[in-house]
Amino acid sequence: CRLPAAGRWCFVAVVPRGNRVYRDRADFFMESDEWLLSRIRLPRHLLMELCNALEPQLRRETRRSNALPVPVQGCSTLGFLATGTFQREIGDRSGIPQPSISRTMPAVLAAIMSLSERYINFPSNNDQQTGIKRDFYAIARFPNVIGAVDCTHVGMKPPSINDYAYINRKSYHSVYVQIICDARMSILNMVARRPGGTHDSFIFQNSNVGHRLHQGVTKAMSATSTALTRRCPAGGTLLYSPEKTCNIILACGVLHNIALANGVPFADLQPVDPMSRDPWPQAPHARALRRREDLIRLF
Repeated sequence: CRLPAAGRWCFVAVVPRGNRVYRDRADFFMESDEWLLSRIRLPRHLLMELCNALEPQLRRETRRSNALPVPVQGCSTLGFLATGTFQREIGDRSGIPQPSISRTMPAVLAAIMSLSERYINFPSNNDQQTGIKRDFYAIARFPNVIGAVDCTHVGMKPPSINDYAYINRKSYHSVYVQIICDARMSILNMVARRPGGTHDSFIFQNSNVGHRLHQGVTKAMSATSTALTRRCPAGGTLLYSPEKTCNIILACGVLHNIALANGVPFADLQPVDPMSRDPWPQAPHARALRRREDLIRLF
């Protein structure tokens, strides 16, 4: 090349670039069903069916830069939803860096939510409603019930805009989730929004219907939200924006119905600290991470 100001020539040495070295990625389909159920909450055959359903939306058009396969994208996100482990720990197990987990998770959540019309449906005809009424009647001898409704708060970090709008009646930031289920705990309708208004249990328990309702159906009203939390704990307080928090919740609802429809057991999961039950490899500073979790719950 020639330097215009000095009028002299210079030479540039071109050094060939070496091949990039990538970490070995985990092959989740090689693991046992027991291993997958403890970490992803789905057995191998169902996990493969789900990845096939998500592939049209998650498949990369090019193999440039060693693009992430659909199973790695899907299983990494499911591992986060199932255990609530930090993204870095999920990445270590999957063989990909934490930024890749963060970039792929929104697309995986959107792909799972796109299946909601297939797996979350309110009964629209007499045959469906009659079957649900029969199931509820078998529980508590209470007639003509086609759905049990309950609400819960899912804690999240204070949003950067209008954070006061997400402070609930218990004085912490959350997203308000309303779920309608049938007697088998299958979700029929699900709504996530910012908190506000009167709690639904107060309205129900102070109505004439609430006073006459048998205790068995009252217990069934909170069963689905508890079951959803056991199936996809996602770490308790979610450190994400309101929009992403809602996407995580709705995706968990779809996964719950998929698992329930295929007879996947809940397993003996107790609502304990996510770091103490974490089945993924522990980092050297796990004690500091547990302390951080404790501080998050305090505030």
